[in-house]
Amino acid sequence: MKKLKIIDHDPYLEPFRDIIIQRHKNITTLEKRLCGSMDLRDFANGHNFYGLHKDATTGVWTFREWAPNATALYLIGDFSNWQAHEKYSCQSVGNGQWELKLEPDTLKHKDLYKLLMVWDGGQGERIPAWARRVVQNKTHNTFDAQVWEPDKPYEWLYPAPDLSSAPLVYEAHVGMSSQNGKVASFKEFAEEVIPHIKKTGYNTIQLMAIQEHPYYGSFGYHVSNFFAVSSRFGTPDDLKQLIDLAHKNGLYVIMDLVHSHAVKNEVEGISRFDGTYYQYFHDGLRGQHMAWDSRCFNYAKNEVLHFLLSNCKYWIEEFRFDGFRFDGVTSMLYLDHGLGSHFSCYDQYFNANQDEDAISYLGLANKLIHQLNPKAITVAEEMSGMPGLASSQQEGGIGFDYRLAMGVPDYWIKLIKEVKDEMWQVGNMYYTLTNKRDDEKVISYAESHDQALVGDQTIIFRLIGADMYYKMSKEIVSISVDRGIALHKMIRLLSIATAGGGYLNFMGNEFGHPEWIDFPREGNNWSYHYARRQWQLMHDKTLKYHWLYDFDKAFIKLFEKHQILKSHPHIILHNDSDQVLIFQRKSFVFIFNFSPNRSYTDYGFFCAEGAYKVVLNSDASIFGGYNRVDDNITYVTSRASEQHQLKIYLPARTAIIINRIPKL
Repeated sequence: MKKLKIIDHDPYLEPFRDIIIQRHKNITTLEKRLCGSMDLRDFANGHNFYGLHKDATTGVWTFREWAPNATALYLIGDFSNWQAHEKYSCQSVGNGQWELKLEPDTLKHKDLYKLLMVWDGGQGERIPAWARRVVQNKTHNTFDAQVWEPDKPYEWLYPAPDLSSAPLVYEAHVGMSSQNGKVASFKEFAEEVIPHIKKTGYNTIQLMAIQEHPYYGSFGYHVSNFFAVSSRFGTPDDLKQLIDLAHKNGLYVIMDLVHSHAVKNEVEGISRFDGTYYQYFHDGLRGQHMAWDSRCFNYAKNEVLHFLLSNCKYWIEEFRFDGFRFDGVTSMLYLDHGLGSHFSCYDQYFNANQDEDAISYLGLANKLIHQLNPKAITVAEEMSGMPGLASSQQEGGIGFDYRLAMGVPDYWIKLIKEVKDEMWQVGNMYYTLTNKRDDEKVISYAESHDQALVGDQTIIFRLIGADMYYKMSKEIVSISVDRGIALHKMIRLLSIATAGGGYLNFMGNEFGHPEWIDFPREGNNWSYHYARRQWQLMHDKTLKYHWLYDFDKAFIKLFEKHQILKSHPHIILHNDSDQVLIFQRKSFVFIFNFSPNRSYTDYGFFCAEGAYKVVLNSDASIFGGYNRVDDNITYVTSRASEQHQLKIYLPARTAIIINRIPKL
């Protein structure tokens, strides 16, 4: 790999050429080490070997597990009265592998079972590492594996859509998607939320908390059972039906994939699975994520890589997910998990602090996913800005399709909290929102679930505060609410209008969902009050929330229809003293006046010759504005200093999109 396009795009990477080349050699070497002459897609078939499987012809059950430190392994369950019997003792077959054959009538659909793992000096009940179905035993306040072998496998009805558009991502959590105080189900989400997503115009659903996790309040990020669909939302077939229905509606479905760490739980999870702390994870302090109170995978071990790569393939093949958002990538990339680092110089991306084994795994995982489905989307949740992470491997990158623009919501929070409106600098605003590497695509967002968690605040709550409780009725005039609604619309529109590849919204934020997210826990009396979505607010025409939703729907559909994110933004004007920002994408001109109190008559700027019409105006009365702009006016350029100038009335706190009318 002598020609590296990522260095052509960024000459400052030249001093690190050898390291970049070595990383690619590491990926190739790792693939050869794991696969030999085997295809990578065939190697990643561990889920078809390990775990519990029923022979379709004979009905014989085969159970396999990898537990190199175990001295004995028993399958226990309803069939054994939950006792260890020699009849259900697994046999060691070498290389740390254990196997058990069972007659067809031993197990049936929905039977519960576990492992009794025995090692020198101890023993413990364990859920099989490759279990595909795990359910909560509320009587004993723990989890059990469950036989999942329905008489008829799920019959898929609809193929995945061909998403040629830029991803417009609707981030969602199934459990909190109901407006009622409860854990919502896959079926309820499919019936009630998917139509809303389709109607609003988003083309991709990102599902959180799919892998089983013992603590609901972890948002699904403390995974215990990597191959099991969280049973609190329904069955595996229910999830398949949800994805099938999404595909019917032309929606991609990607899932949050947590391969950055695992829950510390031993009975429910895979920590100290065979009596050792180092089976799947690093031993000692390196195996402990102090900030997350979880376990860190050892990406240097073949068996761990087999487990994780097979997990990628499993979710794509079994459930037809259209890709993944890899969680916690920064934590994977660095030996110190990136904690406390500002990443202010390139040396920090290429020094001894990188976990090169994790980087090799991520490269191989991306290669596998795109071999399985060339149209799949992979997104890195990564905040350090490591160069090449979201560049193709052919160009010298690691292979993610997108990275999350995690600095964008941080910027908006800091601006709202620390700077008065009249001091907002639009030049810095534009630079910050468009600041990305030329060879990478990013998914931008004003706020995700992270900004809505308890202890934090959504943008609308930061802007309006307690007035959201008392002054969201249309009958009540409130300057503070008017300000919040105006800025909420402008902030979200500017976030998508400057996006470098895709856009993301968290469920409910499209209508300015009030308050925060707080899952039921001891500290809140196990209440679901804040772990739900108050959809009724959006539908109530006597309240102001629907204005925000209507505006969100309008700009999402505009961007999708005209494929605006397939183009690049080009700055036309940024005037910090006026607080006016103007830029262009395709034939669309985006005009923002962030001044809280100054409106401009005949505000002039240079643009392409022609006539322009307003296609979206945040100040329109249908969006809760003051209706100060006449959307029916046709604006025509005039000659000025060898250029073409357009003049427009620009009210305070208003965003306007105009589009050039094609010449006949």
